[in-house]
Amino acid sequence: MALDAMTRTRTETDSLGSLEIPADAYWGIHTARALENFPISKRPISVYRDLVKALAMVKQASARANRDIGVLSPEKADLIDRAAQLVIDGQYHDQFVVGVIQGGAGTSTNMNANEVITNIALELAGREKGDYAFLSPIDDTNRSQSTNDVYPTAIKVGLGLDLQTLLEELDLLRRAFLAKAVEFHDVLKVGRTQLQDAVPMTLGQEFHGFATTLGEDYSRLKENAYLLYEINMGATAIGTGITTHPDYGNAVLGHLREISGLDLDLATDLVESTSDTGAFMSFSSSLKRNAIKLSKICNDLRLLSSGPQAGLGEINLPARQAGSSIMPGKVNPVIPEVVNQIAFAVAGADLTVTMAVEGGQLQLNAFEPVIAHSIFQSITWMRRGMHTLRVNCVDGITVNHERLGAMVGASVGVITALTPFIGYAAAAALAKTALLTGRNVADLVVEAGLMSREEVTKQLSPARLSGLETITAAIPVVDKRPEVVVDDPQI
Repeated sequence: MALDAMTRTRTETDSLGSLEIPADAYWGIHTARALENFPISKRPISVYRDLVKALAMVKQASARANRDIGVLSPEKADLIDRAAQLVIDGQYHDQFVVGVIQGGAGTSTNMNANEVITNIALELAGREKGDYAFLSPIDDTNRSQSTNDVYPTAIKVGLGLDLQTLLEELDLLRRAFLAKAVEFHDVLKVGRTQLQDAVPMTLGQEFHGFATTLGEDYSRLKENAYLLYEINMGATAIGTGITTHPDYGNAVLGHLREISGLDLDLATDLVESTSDTGAFMSFSSSLKRNAIKLSKICNDLRLLSSGPQAGLGEINLPARQAGSSIMPGKVNPVIPEVVNQIAFAVAGADLTVTMAVEGGQLQLNAFEPVIAHSIFQSITWMRRGMHTLRVNCVDGITVNHERLGAMVGASVGVITALTPFIGYAAAAALAKTALLTGRNVADLVVEAGLMSREEVTKQLSPARLSGLETITAAIPVVDKRPEVVVDDPQI
């Protein structure tokens, strides 16, 4: 009996002919043709759950709008509405089976949504799947619509929904770095520019910088998201609104705003909006910005934890797995490494989006499927990457206090803090002497008679070195300073 259920079919017909559809499938003939035509990615659109939810939201909003303007009976509108709500609630997503990469400017995706929602509605009405004489996927569920307004609108709504979870994870990561900034607020270290020793700072300041840059990206992503909220519902094929009631656009907008909770607006020029995909390019660019900056942070974490014996070794990243099949005890920074790779993929996806946006022609861009796939994948991977970076790395970072203390004590960069008091030339000479002899900078300054021990100690305090306490010119800079005499004949 189970085998019989698997082999039973129903016959569906379109303008190209008839096909046998599995009896239990909620999708129909248009979806079946897409499965034959586009065995490309082997990834169904259901991998992007918010895109599926957005498609159902558009169909639900359209059903309500068509009911309001009197072009769809309340009975049919109610069935479509209820069926769409089930999809919004997370049911039947396994029936959205067309591949994420497809020709036809998203027609297969729209047809898949029409067929699934229609067949769910038919079951709600006590009818058999495929009874399209009672409720039609195209004449009823797709009433007043075209793929060319449904699909881009659904992408925008889906991205708006998906972005909310990305922003939540981004803010959690920002807070994790901020917590470490507080924890490390008084840990003095040597800053570096161009991979060379610079001046002192605190590890807390370094981690606070990471938190700040992530906070800036949070704002940029939200700003660019608003570009997505202009939709073209009612445009139908090319923006002229053919086959659509004049009141449909505003009616569907109101319902979709209520259903999605997004601050959507209707484009003033539907012809332009139907052909233009620039908003996707801008949003993708903001994702790339976030990914690249996050990758830079991960580069820094790998450098700061390098070693543990022959590298910088300033911080310790949590050990997550054995690092080598040949070197016992080796542990690698695998979490920052995977985030780096996500950034590379996001940058590549952004280039894909750019080329797809440029490739549009005349009244339509046929390449929105690869645009959608690229951006949804970027958001998904970034969200997961931020989560694992926070939970499996940042939260567990610890400090090598002895290592940092030794490096600060031996650093000649601290002499920069004394240049307002002894002058650049004297400071440069003493720095070179310290490097050649390995002697302490403070001792050299005192021995040269440039400052007293008390004055040097005050100006080289951790608070002043890191800028946490403003350096004041308590000691006046004189025009003539004592000549600095050193043993190095090269000076």
